[in-house]
Amino acid sequence: MVNAIISNLKRGIRLLENINDLQYSDKSIAPYYSSIGGHMRHILDVFDCIFAGLESGKVDLTARKRNELAETKTVFGIAYFEKTINKLQEIKSQDFNILVEVSDDLGLGNVTVNYTLASTLIQAHSHAIHHFASIGYIISQLDIALPDADFGYNPTTPKNQELNA
Repeated sequence: MVNAIISNLKRGIRLLENINDLQYSDKSIAPYYSSIGGHMRHILDVFDCIFAGLESGKVDLTARKRNELAETKTVFGIAYFEKTINKLQEIKSQDFNILVEVSDDLGLGNVTVNYTLASTLIQAHSHAIHHFASIGYIISQLDIALPDADFGYNPTTPKNQELNA
């Protein structure tokens, strides 16, 4: 599981290595006017919340740090990806069946539920793929190439056969 998450996060690094800071922080694309960097920082903040709550067993997904440099400068974005990947490597020997309390605001206030560490990481991974898909839209509008053909695709999503021809 951890290897799959790391493999996916490395796609983000490949993208950041091939764009500049202006492209990374560009908020000109409708309808949401969000940047590649904003999505990348948000993805990594979710993982950071998980790591921050491991020792106490309480993960608060609303306690995101929102580091502006990580969403405006590619070098800081890459460093954040690398830090996240290193932390994933460090927890490979963890018991992924341990329970953690996960809190998040679902729109009507905070809710706290029990997850396993594995389910928390799987959710963060799926969340990353979802945001990569949003980034895919942004980079297509900015005329930037995808870092690879699977960027932003959930592995279970059928691909358009015309794209594979």
